[in-house]
Amino acid sequence: MPVTGPVLHTVGGGVSWITLNRPEALNALTPDQRDRLVALLDGASADPGVRAVVLTATGKGFCAGADLRAAAATGAERVAGDVARTVRLGAQRLIAAVLDCEKPVIAAVNGTAAGIGAHLAFACDLVLAAESARFIEVFVRRGLVPDGGGAYLLPRLVGPQRAKELMFFGDAVPARDAERMGLVNRVVPDDELEKTARAWAERLATGPTRALALTKQLVNASLDTDRATAFAAEAAAQEITMTTHDANEGVAGFVARRTPRFRGN
Repeated sequence: MPVTGPVLHTVGGGVSWITLNRPEALNALTPDQRDRLVALLDGASADPGVRAVVLTATGKGFCAGADLRAAAATGAERVAGDVARTVRLGAQRLIAAVLDCEKPVIAAVNGTAAGIGAHLAFACDLVLAAESARFIEVFVRRGLVPDGGGAYLLPRLVGPQRAKELMFFGDAVPARDAERMGLVNRVVPDDELEKTARAWAERLATGPTRALALTKQLVNASLDTDRATAFAAEAAAQEITMTTHDANEGVAGFVARRTPRFRGN
């Protein structure tokens, strides 16, 4: 029986595949989907059998942003503080779950990524995009400021001037342009996206998982701290890494002139 649902999830070969599955809505995120993504990312961190994560989607869209129609349908009256609370517990919590996941996360962007959908991709450690993919800072078109960490993520990826251009105008950025800007690691033909994502994920899943987690943590923190703090964090991370099986195996492999066999611990 085929697996169905708004979020598909499989684990195999050390890779957690998380797939948004509302193609009829271009995978616009509902609160339930968002909460499911957060739970799966948290679960990947805690599961020693998971050593890499892939985020992707079905259909022609990666994620068209938050499902505003679903939110409007509730008809609930807002009071002061509701919107800020919703943003903190919703979009920001999702982006934080990607940034804080202790396993490397690959975005395989199969189509349009708009609003929080674009930020979901940009928060990932590596971004693969199909040639048909587009990225849109759609908030200005709705008279809104970017949320879901956009004003945090984009200046760190492309610099403040380019980030303002993207956010002020809200123009669609084709995959190739996004690659040139540094928003995307690699653009591939549409029919090669899954194969490439699988190859990258499988390579990460055979790597030194704890070292990758600590490397991710160091890089993510590097732009928010001073040199002395960054150097201290680096030294502490190396101290931790040197106690792992994989570090010992890496040295042993080097000495024996063989490929190390990392276990992820």
